[in-house]
Amino acid sequence: MRNVSIYKVLPLLVGAIVLFSGFNAASQSMGLSSKIGANKIILSLTKKGELQYRVTRRDKLIIADSPLGLACDDQNFTSGLSVVNVSPIEERREKYDLKVGNVKAIDHAFETKSVTFKNSSGALMIVDLVTGKEGVAFRYRFPDQDKKLRVINNEITGFRIEKNAKGWLQPYNKAGKYTPGYEDFYLNIHPGDSIRKPRNPSVGWCMPALFNVNDRKNWVLIAESGTDGSFPGCHLQPNSEGGLYKIAFAEKDEKYTLPLGENNNPAFNLPWTMPWRVIIIGDQAGDILLSTLITDLAPASKLDDTSWIEGGKATWSWWSHPEDHSPEIYNQFTDLAASFGFGYTLFDAGWEKADKEGGIIAKATSKGVKPMVWAYSASYFDAAKRKKKFKELAALGVKGIKIDFWCSDRQEVMACFQSLFEDAAKEHLLVNLHGVTVPRGWHRTWPNFMTAEAVLGAESYFYEPRYPDLAAEQNTILPFTRNVAGPTDYTPFALTIRKYPRLNTAVHELATAMIYTSGIIHFADSKEVFDSLPAPVRQLLKDMPASWDKTEPIVAQPGEQLIIARQKEGLSYIVGINGTNKAAPVNLNLAKYAKGFSKFRVITEGENPLMTFKTETYPLTSTWAYTLAPKGGFIIQFVKE
Repeated sequence: MRNVSIYKVLPLLVGAIVLFSGFNAASQSMGLSSKIGANKIILSLTKKGELQYRVTRRDKLIIADSPLGLACDDQNFTSGLSVVNVSPIEERREKYDLKVGNVKAIDHAFETKSVTFKNSSGALMIVDLVTGKEGVAFRYRFPDQDKKLRVINNEITGFRIEKNAKGWLQPYNKAGKYTPGYEDFYLNIHPGDSIRKPRNPSVGWCMPALFNVNDRKNWVLIAESGTDGSFPGCHLQPNSEGGLYKIAFAEKDEKYTLPLGENNNPAFNLPWTMPWRVIIIGDQAGDILLSTLITDLAPASKLDDTSWIEGGKATWSWWSHPEDHSPEIYNQFTDLAASFGFGYTLFDAGWEKADKEGGIIAKATSKGVKPMVWAYSASYFDAAKRKKKFKELAALGVKGIKIDFWCSDRQEVMACFQSLFEDAAKEHLLVNLHGVTVPRGWHRTWPNFMTAEAVLGAESYFYEPRYPDLAAEQNTILPFTRNVAGPTDYTPFALTIRKYPRLNTAVHELATAMIYTSGIIHFADSKEVFDSLPAPVRQLLKDMPASWDKTEPIVAQPGEQLIIARQKEGLSYIVGINGTNKAAPVNLNLAKYAKGFSKFRVITEGENPLMTFKTETYPLTSTWAYTLAPKGGFIIQFVKE
């Protein structure tokens, strides 16, 4: 896998970084501008030595003056700071391929700078800055080499958003039987709004957090990257007085059934490099959807050989048969995968007994279908037990594992994920995490990490009475929020009516399989539903890629409408969904996406919009006009003679 980070110090500034006393802050800029994109981050100190920053784009304010700093058990870096050194500007290039993403090949240039501060005791803290076309980022570092264990009691980092901005934020649910799991609705809010009507009691807001700022001229997504075993996953505090959203650590009681200690504060031996705080900026919402800044900042792939890692589509029996764990039902879904040319099938809970009684893994392997199996997080937390289990699964012929019910952003869990990805890779196992936090660039570092839940997906038709009414709107928000953080196991294509009846049209549900990006797409619903599909829809499911070479937003309106173009090798599609209860006109220029094709097939609502499809094929024209049904959708597939 092509995976390169290149740094080049600007020629006139080459030289060793020297720390010296009596530094004149005015003599060196603590700001950093991007050469492309006109993004800038500027650090400054108040008279009390309090560190703050602001972010601009084309000199327009994006993030107003916001605090930076850390209060530790042995040192305080929240006031009394002075500048010791400003490093030369460096150019950085990130060139790599992703196994899972909206775009396969990434090649981005950045500018970087590091500013060293000392506190009143003389202790040092470094703030690294990065700017690029897609936004800015910063992180903290402690350079001391004494291997001392340091604990952070409080991080005062904040993000000040203008009061008239529009935001889409997800409540961060407090610890419970199945929480936090990032499975709540994204709420449309204004800075300063309190959390209203969450699915579960909540203690803050999740990241990524989306805002429309600068009098609606710019879009901002606040996120994290590179979180590893040195830091917990973080969220935002619930109160945003004056529009200031502050960092909050994972809560102490986020343990579920895992053997975690009492201290939830970050703790690590020096030297210590912390995760990136990422601020993605765009002129259009579509710029946010396409951003790879989170993976750009994540560590490069740790796997030399990724040839065995292959995305794909999977059948999955749980959604349609949640209580049936019999060999017969698992084998039926293996046959279904084989008939559609899907590469995978997922055996969920109860698979061990089914395999013992019916040899379901051997059958899948004999059919050329790769089996993945479900597991419980507590069984894979201990390193020695995990490695042993992975070896046993690989020996059985298992190709991937779905590990469920983590329900924690604690530092120990973040560390477990890194070891888990590595241990799984050694046995050539793919990983799917459920009941879990959002990814933070991990699918670049560990390409065998294919997907994660951390989304209010199609299983909510079983559990959440508000879901049918809000699902379409959420489907036009999540691609700009959750899916930017990493691959999303939304489990699309849920047509059968469950406890809480679906309101989205059947085409809308089908389109979600092409709207969301996931290394392995786990399709919901039954064999009977798949068998009932018209031939063009069946063919679409057979042809549909699980990864993409190129994605382009055509209409990008979070909460309202999303239309994207997708390409993969010789395939080309346009997919659209309506997030509202009102019909929406669509006018598309097809010529741009139809090179090499002579016709286009359109899949829209059938006679019964909730359950049926209409497919029509037309000679290629330059434009196409259509009216999106309320909560509806469409799929255009370009075809050759």
